[in-house]
Amino acid sequence: MDAPEKLLLDHVFEHGDTKPDRVYLTQPVGNGQIVDYTWAQVLDQSRRMAAHLRGLGFGPGARIAMLSKNCAHFIMAELAIWMAGYTTVALFPTETPQTVRYVLEHSEASLLFVGKLDDWQRQRSGVPAGLPCIALPLAPATDFPAWESIVKATPPIAGRPVRQADELAMILYTSGSTGTPKGAMTSFAAITRAAQGIAEDTRARMGDIDHRTLSYLPLAHCYERSWVEAASLLNGRNHLYFVESLETFLQDLRRARPTSFLSVPRLWLKFQQSVFHEMPPERLDRLLRIPIVGSLVARKVRKGLGLDQVRVAGSGAAPMPPELIAWYRRIGLPLYEGYAMTEDAAYSHSSNARFNDPGWVGVALPGVQVRIGEDGEILIKSPARMVGYYKQPELDAQCFTDDGFFRTGDLGELRADGLLKVTGRSKDLFKTAKGKYVAPAPIENRLNAHPMVELSLVAGAGQRSPCAIVQLDENLRARLDEPALRARVQSELEQLLDDVNEQLAEHERLRTLVVAAEPWSIENGLLTPTMKLKRARIEAAVQPKLEQWYASAAKVQWAG
Repeated sequence: MDAPEKLLLDHVFEHGDTKPDRVYLTQPVGNGQIVDYTWAQVLDQSRRMAAHLRGLGFGPGARIAMLSKNCAHFIMAELAIWMAGYTTVALFPTETPQTVRYVLEHSEASLLFVGKLDDWQRQRSGVPAGLPCIALPLAPATDFPAWESIVKATPPIAGRPVRQADELAMILYTSGSTGTPKGAMTSFAAITRAAQGIAEDTRARMGDIDHRTLSYLPLAHCYERSWVEAASLLNGRNHLYFVESLETFLQDLRRARPTSFLSVPRLWLKFQQSVFHEMPPERLDRLLRIPIVGSLVARKVRKGLGLDQVRVAGSGAAPMPPELIAWYRRIGLPLYEGYAMTEDAAYSHSSNARFNDPGWVGVALPGVQVRIGEDGEILIKSPARMVGYYKQPELDAQCFTDDGFFRTGDLGELRADGLLKVTGRSKDLFKTAKGKYVAPAPIENRLNAHPMVELSLVAGAGQRSPCAIVQLDENLRARLDEPALRARVQSELEQLLDDVNEQLAEHERLRTLVVAAEPWSIENGLLTPTMKLKRARIEAAVQPKLEQWYASAAKVQWAG
């Protein structure tokens, strides 16, 4: 495919010339205070840091790493890296010290930007001794040279530094749900094509308007990197806001009043559960059915979530229960699911106003080709496809067909009108003792749709039937010592088991539901930084108790 006429950096320089005083980034800095950065200010700081990086004498294309939560200076640092002629490697801000070390050493990072973090004291042990570091504004206290001091003392780089279409803009490391992270090499042409397609898609949905976005999903992940950062760098009319902390999230959301809002299924579920915490679902359902009253209640719910100005909402990174999509649409939020992966810079499929059946992840975005392989695997050819895996050329041969389609590892169905459904992941399939394969994802989606359930995992390889482990909503977990509440949870989960089993084939029916004793989290290594289940670790942790659970006649059991 031909290279884009203008690459991302070209668009950024153009914004600096044509709209220097337009505010691009808004950063909370504590105590309710914010700092706005215009395009002129963003470019000035980035140019100064680029000059400093060049002065350090790294070779062309050197990998410069960033370990930071989302913030204005994450984007400025990335622009500086690109202007200096280098390649960005962003690490998830929740990574363990072991993964921090692996990515820094595997990528051969020449320098690390340390930014806004919650767990730096633990993570710092993963930074190799002698690796140069620079502290971004809002970083924890360190003895590293500070961004502010460097920028103040360094004249800006001149002109418009040029990057070639085939040069690497970034290496996107996967979040490691099934093992060691892999580095997807993404060229300037690929990330620009993704940004162009996303900007065109957004324009088709919302018109050619200025709009506001809250950036809070990890910028180290391809979803936020392409759909928020890259699209805004290309468009120039997006105003990005950032979050100060988890405690101020709602305040930050109300400040931004986003017109577009992206999230992942687990967070969409938590938003719904926060509504149910304030109003029982049965009562809300009754009110929504009443003419006029229903629309007023729906608007109040959206406003309470801080999403009353949202014109387009999206969900990605993992399958979303169809019932949850339908619920959001019922309260007047046009929630569309999408499907993509790190290897295509998150540019693949999306629902839209015409194609949006819940349970289907959308149609191919412009330039994307899709087909279903003979074994049911989804095969994708995207204009934003990666160059390959960094230092792992043997994987490239395994992951691409002879005609250039990426083997996603996902199983799916393709409708005649182009709508795609993801039915499971081939690696997650397991065979029971009856010799039948079970796909856990569709069953988990049914369980996760229940307001009491936050997450679930279906397992049972080699057993006569599957079982499910469920993590309860955090509001319930804190009150399980109340006998009446525990009894109600027990009763409702027993009914959930019956309801779900009625919808399943005989070999898929669950033997029991087990309530997890320990919450699954990023911190304890049971969730990835993008909040996907680390199945192997969870299954290994419960293996000693599996026989006991299967021996019990109880529909619902409590671990621990």
